[in-house]
Amino acid sequence: MTTLIDRYCKALEWLIALMLAAMVLLVFGNVVLRYAANSGITVSEELSRWLFVWMTFLGAIVALKEHGHLGTDMLVARLGPAGKKVCLVLAQALMLYATWLLFSGSLTQARINWDVEAPVSGLSVAIFYASGVVFAVSAGVLLLREMWRAVSGQMRDDELVMVQESEDLAQVEELHLDRSGTYKTK
Repeated sequence: MTTLIDRYCKALEWLIALMLAAMVLLVFGNVVLRYAANSGITVSEELSRWLFVWMTFLGAIVALKEHGHLGTDMLVARLGPAGKKVCLVLAQALMLYATWLLFSGSLTQARINWDVEAPVSGLSVAIFYASGVVFAVSAGVLLLREMWRAVSGQMRDDELVMVQESEDLAQVEELHLDRSGTYKTK
């Protein structure tokens, strides 16, 4: 299962890179055409907006898998293993509920807008809302997997805190340095 999830997230990373490249081409091409030829790509703004929304949701899936979202662990870090596990399972349950709300809302909007055409491209507006459905399904699977790992005792104690206090601190810890700047010894 882990290999499948890793491959899925790697494919998402490539897809995000392609979407970013397409956005750059659309926006840059539109700017150049407006100034150089006094014309533009009509569909550029609409597609760029849609690509940005899709990139955001797909990137959130990858960040969820890698535990890359920022948070505060001020309280949880001081708890023992049992307290950390309870807080983790509670947090996972709340995130699953929020994911369910996002899924049901996005699915409803996609169904409502299935026959609605976007003003410029003529594509179904349901494509826009499908990003929330894809995120919610993927996030739900990831959250259920992590919850199962926590409940079944498959997580080490250091994995029970799944947030990063700050990006800088996470980078330092990745380099195996402690806060004083010296290398950690194991």
